[in-house]
Amino acid sequence: MKNAATFGTIAAIVVILIIVLASAFTVEQTEQAIVLRFGEPVAGRGLVTTPGLHFKYPFIENVVFLDNRILVVEAPKQEVLASDNNRLDVDSFLRYRIVDPLKFYQTVRSPDLANGQLGFILNSAVRQVLGKANMTEIVRDNRADLMVKIREQVNQEGGNLGIAAVDVRIRRADLPRQISEKVFSRMQSERAREAAEYRAKGSETAQTITATADRDVVVLRGNAQRQADQTRGEGDAERNRIFAEAYGKDPDFFAFYRSMQAYETGLKGGGTRMVLSPKSEFFRFFGSPNGQPATPSPVAPAAVR
Repeated sequence: MKNAATFGTIAAIVVILIIVLASAFTVEQTEQAIVLRFGEPVAGRGLVTTPGLHFKYPFIENVVFLDNRILVVEAPKQEVLASDNNRLDVDSFLRYRIVDPLKFYQTVRSPDLANGQLGFILNSAVRQVLGKANMTEIVRDNRADLMVKIREQVNQEGGNLGIAAVDVRIRRADLPRQISEKVFSRMQSERAREAAEYRAKGSETAQTITATADRDVVVLRGNAQRQADQTRGEGDAERNRIFAEAYGKDPDFFAFYRSMQAYETGLKGGGTRMVLSPKSEFFRFFGSPNGQPATPSPVAPAAVR
């Protein structure tokens, strides 16, 4: 009898624990919960956004947890035709938040299904917005404004899903590979043409500078030679004037000086030989300091006997 009572007590405790565990649930800081009764949200307390320990009726109610953080949808790469008929491969993604969990659960049930629908919505918005812009605006000039318009379009089409688009980004917007290769080849040809043109202009400029420099060198050398010849002529004239003046003052000294210069030039060591008579006029200063031939002394007359 005592064993039966003990067993009943343990069974009751186990049942109570099962009921308590089935009644309690915990909502994390990054979650929000929907309490469902037979698959439908419970009126009045169906949405739980406060983190902590909460309770529900066991066995007849269940809880669905949804993330309250920013979620990301990666859209598949698609080809977009811009307004200037240029085809672009666009790679984009969407960041969104669940703002109406009840509507979100009633329309798409789970984030996986929502991501599929949002991917189509994002692709549609990208085609609509980028189809009205040209390639320059998409790639460079107006990209930020276009992403804002895409986000607004996603909010309009995805608002009935209980979500709000936080941000839309165009990761890449490039020309298709075949077109890119053609454009790259055309750019190479254009750059090669520009390089050849710059080289030709540089060569022409170099030749012009070289010709100008050569002409200036010839002119400068001619002017310098003319000035040198003029200065040399003036120096020679001055030298001749001084020589003439000196000759006029002392002809004997001038003749001696000129003879010394002739000795220095003519008797310099070398391979030239001269055959001259010692009595030559060239050596007149060797025999007499004044260059005059010696006068023979007079002979005394013989005595007359």
